[in-house]
Amino acid sequence: MKHVSILIPETAVIEAIADPRYLFTAVNEFLQASGKPPLFKVELVGMTKEVRLNNSLFSVHVDKLLHEVEHTDLIFVPAISGNIGYAMEANQDLLPWIIKQHAKGAEVASLCMGAFLLAATGLLDGRKCSTHWLFANQFREMFPEVELVDGSIITDAQGLYSSGGANSYWNLLLYLVEKHTDRDTAILAAKYFAIDIDRESQLAFMMFQGQKGHEDAKIKKAQEFIDGNYQERITVDQLADMLALGRRSFERRFKSATKNTVIEYIQRVKIEAAKRSFESSRKNITEVMFDVGYTDTKSFRDVFKKITGLTPIEYRNKYHKAVPVLQV
Repeated sequence: MKHVSILIPETAVIEAIADPRYLFTAVNEFLQASGKPPLFKVELVGMTKEVRLNNSLFSVHVDKLLHEVEHTDLIFVPAISGNIGYAMEANQDLLPWIIKQHAKGAEVASLCMGAFLLAATGLLDGRKCSTHWLFANQFREMFPEVELVDGSIITDAQGLYSSGGANSYWNLLLYLVEKHTDRDTAILAAKYFAIDIDRESQLAFMMFQGQKGHEDAKIKKAQEFIDGNYQERITVDQLADMLALGRRSFERRFKSATKNTVIEYIQRVKIEAAKRSFESSRKNITEVMFDVGYTDTKSFRDVFKKITGLTPIEYRNKYHKAVPVLQV
């Protein structure tokens, strides 16, 4: 039997505790229904016997304290919420335990923002990781040695797993169910919980917010110009001349400040505008393309799919349609 330890950090997201427990308990039931023995022993593990979450709205009672777990096979690090700095400080005592158990052979899976705690162990240094797209820049600043994969739903780095934002962790849970049981059991679980088992990207859910949390005034001026003139054809030389900077110096400063190249930033601003148009207007693909400054259909389609993971038509069909309501 495989031991599954779900950690209960301070400031944890309650769903990211309840959902893996529910799923792996249900998988045991699926296995028993098919005449097989249950595979997983699922336990809640914490630093104290009771952990209060959401300003004491929820109270979680753990099955075991950290020092009571001699061996485990799979550790879940749930998403954390609120102030990241506070959460990291409040959960420092979890880190040595995770490191110790991993050294003894345990796999470790972080769910959404739980990646911050997993990265703080140092186990992810030099390896790939996923987390919520909204906190990608903060993660990179805190953990420059970790290779954060933009838009990824799941990363698997030799027994260290991570998931993208929010409900993306369901795909990681199913991935681990399949790994430790079989494809048929994972499909059954996906159907039972109504989860798209093969969703691979969170790109379609990402919103570009401009990355202006820096102190380079000239680069902010360039960003403001791009934001206000994305309908036009904007060149790197044009922006460098406007700021009285050499092209190479401008490109270097822009990448350092925004974590994007100038061209990437321009593309992302244009595509974000196109996404809003597809979501809220009845304009066709060509009209939206011209509105955001593209004149070549293939170029627009390729850039749109690279950034969102969907073609313009797929994106419009996904987000610009009324949800059917059952009339009773």
